[in-house]
Amino acid sequence: MINLDYHSTTPCDPRVVQAMLPYFHEKFGNPSSTQHAFGREAAAAVRRARDQVANLINAYPQEIIFTSGATESNNLAITGVALLEIPGRRRIVTTKIEHKSVLETCHWAQRFGYEVELLDVDQTGRVNLDHAEQVITSETALVSVQAANNEIGTIQDIPALTQLAHERGALFHCDAAQAIGKIKVDVLEWNVDLMSLSGHKLYGPKGIGVLYLCGGKRGFPILPLMHGGGQEDGLRSGTLNVPAIVGLGEACRILDECWQDEAQRIMYLRDRFEEIIKKRYPDVVINGNKAYRLPGSSSITFPGIDAEVLMANTPDLAWSTGSACNSGALEPSHVLLAISKNRTRAYETMRVGIGRFTTQEDIDLAVDLIIGALERIQQLMSDLRKPSSA
Repeated sequence: MINLDYHSTTPCDPRVVQAMLPYFHEKFGNPSSTQHAFGREAAAAVRRARDQVANLINAYPQEIIFTSGATESNNLAITGVALLEIPGRRRIVTTKIEHKSVLETCHWAQRFGYEVELLDVDQTGRVNLDHAEQVITSETALVSVQAANNEIGTIQDIPALTQLAHERGALFHCDAAQAIGKIKVDVLEWNVDLMSLSGHKLYGPKGIGVLYLCGGKRGFPILPLMHGGGQEDGLRSGTLNVPAIVGLGEACRILDECWQDEAQRIMYLRDRFEEIIKKRYPDVVINGNKAYRLPGSSSITFPGIDAEVLMANTPDLAWSTGSACNSGALEPSHVLLAISKNRTRAYETMRVGIGRFTTQEDIDLAVDLIIGALERIQQLMSDLRKPSSA
């Protein structure tokens, strides 16, 4: 099977797996139990991983808070700010195309008296900065905008948005789960206050993520969701998942060395895929922003072809009709509806994600399989339209 679903998850890099293995059995200590060698060994591994994550995003180690993934990080960022109840600031601003873990958490805040404003995006998925300038006000507590979209790959102008937020005294949170390792992510250049990352989106293990907190808890005292032993500077209590943390650190170390070359190779494969598809099936529509798009991301609409039928006719391809969090839902993608307002188009769209282990042979074979499936579906539709000879 050919994997074209790198946006939903990435396979663990073998080097990551090797780095993790000793911490399941030989180096099994609890990093909070530093009275003995096992605990100190685990604590040292956590410190090393924290350094590796920080190096990748140009942060300080004390600004890295380990979580179970980007969903928890998004919840902690938004809820942690909302619970502060900053006087005179009862508004949260986000976009119509955010990940559900951001949108649903913002909706949760409405129950506690917060007003939530959704920024408009253009037909490529980019935030309208003029609209943002109107919506972000002196009453805004938090602005939350993703670095890159998980369905169409559109990259946002985060520095411009953080500037707008900070000019009005608002905090800025960025969900960068899809962007890490694909574009340059620098917390100092972006000037974000909070940022979410996910291990399994960057060839690390599942069940581990990060919330970047500018200045750490001492510089930025958001309120925790989980209480107990006071781990992660009191922001995320619970015994640390050392093997996963080690794996995340190793994944970040690898990306720090290779992400630029890797992004160029993946972009070449993405462009090759789209060029051949368009040549052999000219009716396709490529969604997203041509200039500001993740290198391995391709959202493709096949007019007149039901995406679920197309997927069923390509059993040797792993691809999807939308985000992994929504692909089981009957409703069309909220992202595609936001950029096109066309429900039919949303039902005709497939998401392709290309990554580290994708080869040119994979791309060429995938195109053959897709074109073959399209031809079979069109032939069947043509046969069904023919009048009965009975």
